[in-house]
Order: sequence, then C-alpha cells, then structure tokens
Amino acid sequence: MKAHSFDAYLKDALKNPKFRKGYEEEKRKLDIGYQVFLARTKLGMTQTDLAHKIGTRQSNISRLEFGNYNFTVEMLSKIARALGAQLKIELLSPASKKPPEAAPDRVSYELN
Repeated sequence: MKAHSFDAYLKDALKNPKFRKGYEEEKRKLDIGYQVFLARTKLGMTQTDLAHKIGTRQSNISRLEFGNYNFTVEMLSKIARALGAQLKIELLSPASKKPPEAAPDRVSYELN
C-alpha cells in the first residue's frame, strides 16, 4: 500500500466541490475560534472569565474556541468588546483576483 501525506490527501480531496465547501466552512469557524483563544489567553483570561463578561456559559466559549459553534455577529461583537478587540467583517467578491486591499468590490464593516 502506498503511503500518502496528509497534505497530498487534502490537495486531492479539495478537488471535490462538496468537500471543499465543507472544509472551508469548518476552517473559518476554527480560525475565528483560534483568534478568540489567542486574544483571551494573551489577556490572561479564562474561558469562565470571558463567559461572565459576555453573559454566557463557559461551555459556549469552549465550543466556540473549538469551532463547534455557530457564530452570530452579536456574539462576536460582545466577545470583541470583552477582549478589547475590534471586530472586522469583510465580504469579498469570489470572482476578484485582486488582493483584498485593492479589490473595489470589497465590503468591510468594523464594529466598535
């Protein structure tokens, strides 16, 4: 049996549009959760501390950080405020080949 690296497997699997869509959705959730984790730990806050600040349970923070949570803008805004961070949401045209900074069809909204 031929051994394959995970990278080779993933590259091949991402050719399937259905797999790619699911992968990208999960990756976004993991990326957001990881950003929350990094900001929280940098401030020396526990999950419980953050949960109390935003009026939720510690288990919700845990699920969020592990990518097992459906984010709402309201929840992300509360988290950003509690962490002293800025929430920035962007919609980029999928057809745009330009870097995000130069894309004229970019919508960016910052919540304070």
